[in-house]
Amino acid sequence: MKNKRGVITKRQQAILQKLKEDKKVSVEILARKLNVSTLTIRRDLEMFEKEGFVKRYYGGASLIEGAVADDPTKISAADSEKNPGVDYRSIVAEKAASLVEDGDTIFINSSRTALDLLTYIHGKHVNVITNNGNALNMPHDPLISIILTGGEVNAVKHSLVGDFALSTIKKVQADKCFIGVSGITADGQISTAILQETMINTLMIEHTKDDVVILADHTRIGKMHNFIIADVHQVTHVVTDSLADPLILGKLASSGAAILQGTAVSCDNNS
Repeated sequence: MKNKRGVITKRQQAILQKLKEDKKVSVEILARKLNVSTLTIRRDLEMFEKEGFVKRYYGGASLIEGAVADDPTKISAADSEKNPGVDYRSIVAEKAASLVEDGDTIFINSSRTALDLLTYIHGKHVNVITNNGNALNMPHDPLISIILTGGEVNAVKHSLVGDFALSTIKKVQADKCFIGVSGITADGQISTAILQETMINTLMIEHTKDDVVILADHTRIGKMHNFIIADVHQVTHVVTDSLADPLILGKLASSGAAILQGTAVSCDNNS
């Protein structure tokens, strides 16, 4: 099942990338390029249409303008104004850290939310394999060993990408992985906004033996971003905060993912 989901995810990833580049796609051309039936392509496009990303027409589909974000998700200014002093990503990271056990070897991806786990893991021997260059400056318990994948440096996020990083990940079978994402839809499509990190995230998931944990604050629940990295059926946990849409969380739970929610408490209350 895991391998089958991986094939589906990679196909849908390719379709979404083509839509992003050309704004419209042909069912016939995609079927030939991806070596699948036209029925399979139509089903993928139908799913994208239900999520509000494309408009289908006879023989193809076009991308709805603005439906797929160009930049990584951030807490919007409006959301920050409504909830001053709240760092939802840290709330999610703290909740996710409760899943880490003594002796674990874990993957952490380039997400800031995922990297924040390091500040909440205490008194446990943990090996962390990450492509997040910011880990070098992250305070952490001395019992934690940090191993960088190596690879080409993405100047914007200081993430490590490319063949060298992929080669390192392929040599590891982690106990758990913690993947911060840009979006997860009600139908369970999990996505990132950075193309170069797509295969890194997918490979971390594929090389995890036990818990596959997705970290997404409420601003990312119900959203789709540029590149699909996984399907909810490939993950064991979705960690978010208490403001996440309960209807969407219910759909994700019905697909088999355990839902964990951290409680949003204003930092002003602690001052």
